[in-house]
Amino acid sequence: MSPFFLLSLLFGLAFGRTASLCAPSEYIIHVEKRECAYCLAINTTICAGFCMTRDSNGKKLLLRSALSQNVCTYKEILYQTVLIPGCPLHIIPYYSYPVAVSCKCGKCNTDYSDCVHEKVRTNYCTKPQKLCNM
Repeated sequence: MSPFFLLSLLFGLAFGRTASLCAPSEYIIHVEKRECAYCLAINTTICAGFCMTRDSNGKKLLLRSALSQNVCTYKEILYQTVLIPGCPLHIIPYYSYPVAVSCKCGKCNTDYSDCVHEKVRTNYCTKPQKLCNM
């Protein structure tokens, strides 16, 4: 085995697990309004993945700065707006949603992120579906 290959393998084993796996991931959002005739299935990107954290079991023994509970969150986002078809004239038919351009491991910012994982969440249509590719 060559020394370069062996060194690369050792480096990969030593630091591979500490690398962040937080990146934009494809996701489908289902959007509907009660008054509109259709549901939209929107292809977008969200931030998802693994971020290194430190165990908080020793929080009484460690400095607060030593405890990091990072999440995979937006670094850069764009907002797209779509038109929901089949809405009556008195209903605003537009829906805006974030598109992840890049992601980072960091503190969750509740200004633009949902920081709570809900156990029961529906992401499906109850009306006829239209696909919206952005």
